Amino acid sequence: MKFTTLLTSAAAIAALVLAGATSASAESTLEIVKKRGHVRCQVGPASPGFYFLDSKGDWQGLDVTVCQAVAAAIFGDPTKLEIQSVSSQARFTSLANGDSDLLSRTATWTMSRDTQLGIDFLTPNFYDGQGFTVRKESGITSALELKGAKVCVTSGTTTESNLADFSRTHDLNISAVTFEDFNVRDETYLQGGCDAVTADKSALAGNLAAFPVPGDHLILPDTLSKEPLAPAVRHGDNQWADIVRWSEFAMVNAEELGITSANVDDMRANSKNPSIRRVLGVEGNIHEGIGLDKDWAYNIIKLVGNYGEVYEKYIGDGENAIGIPRAGSANALWTKGGLMYSPPMR
Repeated sequence: MKFTTLLTSAAAIAALVLAGATSASAESTLEIVKKRGHVRCQVGPASPGFYFLDSKGDWQGLDVTVCQAVAAAIFGDPTKLEIQSVSSQARFTSLANGDSDLLSRTATWTMSRDTQLGIDFLTPNFYDGQGFTVRKESGITSALELKGAKVCVTSGTTTESNLADFSRTHDLNISAVTFEDFNVRDETYLQGGCDAVTADKSALAGNLAAFPVPGDHLILPDTLSKEPLAPAVRHGDNQWADIVRWSEFAMVNAEELGITSANVDDMRANSKNPSIRRVLGVEGNIHEGIGLDKDWAYNIIKLVGNYGEVYEKYIGDGENAIGIPRAGSANALWTKGGLMYSPPMR
């Protein structure tokens, strides 16, 4: 698995729409990826739970599994990847101009991003909401008590604009202290440069665990926003969008059907359930519409896992997880009151 870091200038960001408009190629993205021999997948600077480097220097995390699933679907090998760590300011430019094939990095799906940047967001792989971390000694128990506060926030994100909207709506006169690097943002907060730090609650939970004394801080109960975090692809290549979308759906559908990385071989050999047999390529032809081999979904489940497996490993109660319970949340399966839902694979 390759690893690159990409930074893009402000001028390139300003040319985003033009870059997206001129990135069309006579070859499809799938053809380009097959010829290259790996998927170029964009994540952000390391973030606990979603994309981080393990002790061996390999990228792991919930968002990384989307990249791995696509590689497994195409090549039968989840390591056929070039992971690109890209700044928040450059991420959409990098995707639209063709540096990345796929973006999977806790990016919020919004209308303006989906319709103005030359990219298409797909199905969310995590539902989040923005919150605040404060020091316990401050005595603050509600975000509405942050009147006149200085709040650390990452620039170039929906978090920054949500903070401004929240302050304006409630007449709080919050001063935003912006940073490109969330590590610098958190260090500034810890050194007393801000009264609070704001981000998606999942990110707050992961970063709080790395604070010198996590117990000295708390995440306020308020949720400022809806943050459907979803992968994205360049606009205009429907086949590639289908591959990424249905790679995600295969993981969710596998969980619905009780197929895991541990039992997938037994299911493929012995299940009489038509839905399971179709997903695993034993019968039917659902693979033909996206131009992949019939075992594309089997490879995803066998080599990466179903959605529940990867959630628990990285977000839930796994050894390296950030400890966000899934039960009762929007990230539970639809059969358990959540929003995780796969259209029928037939």
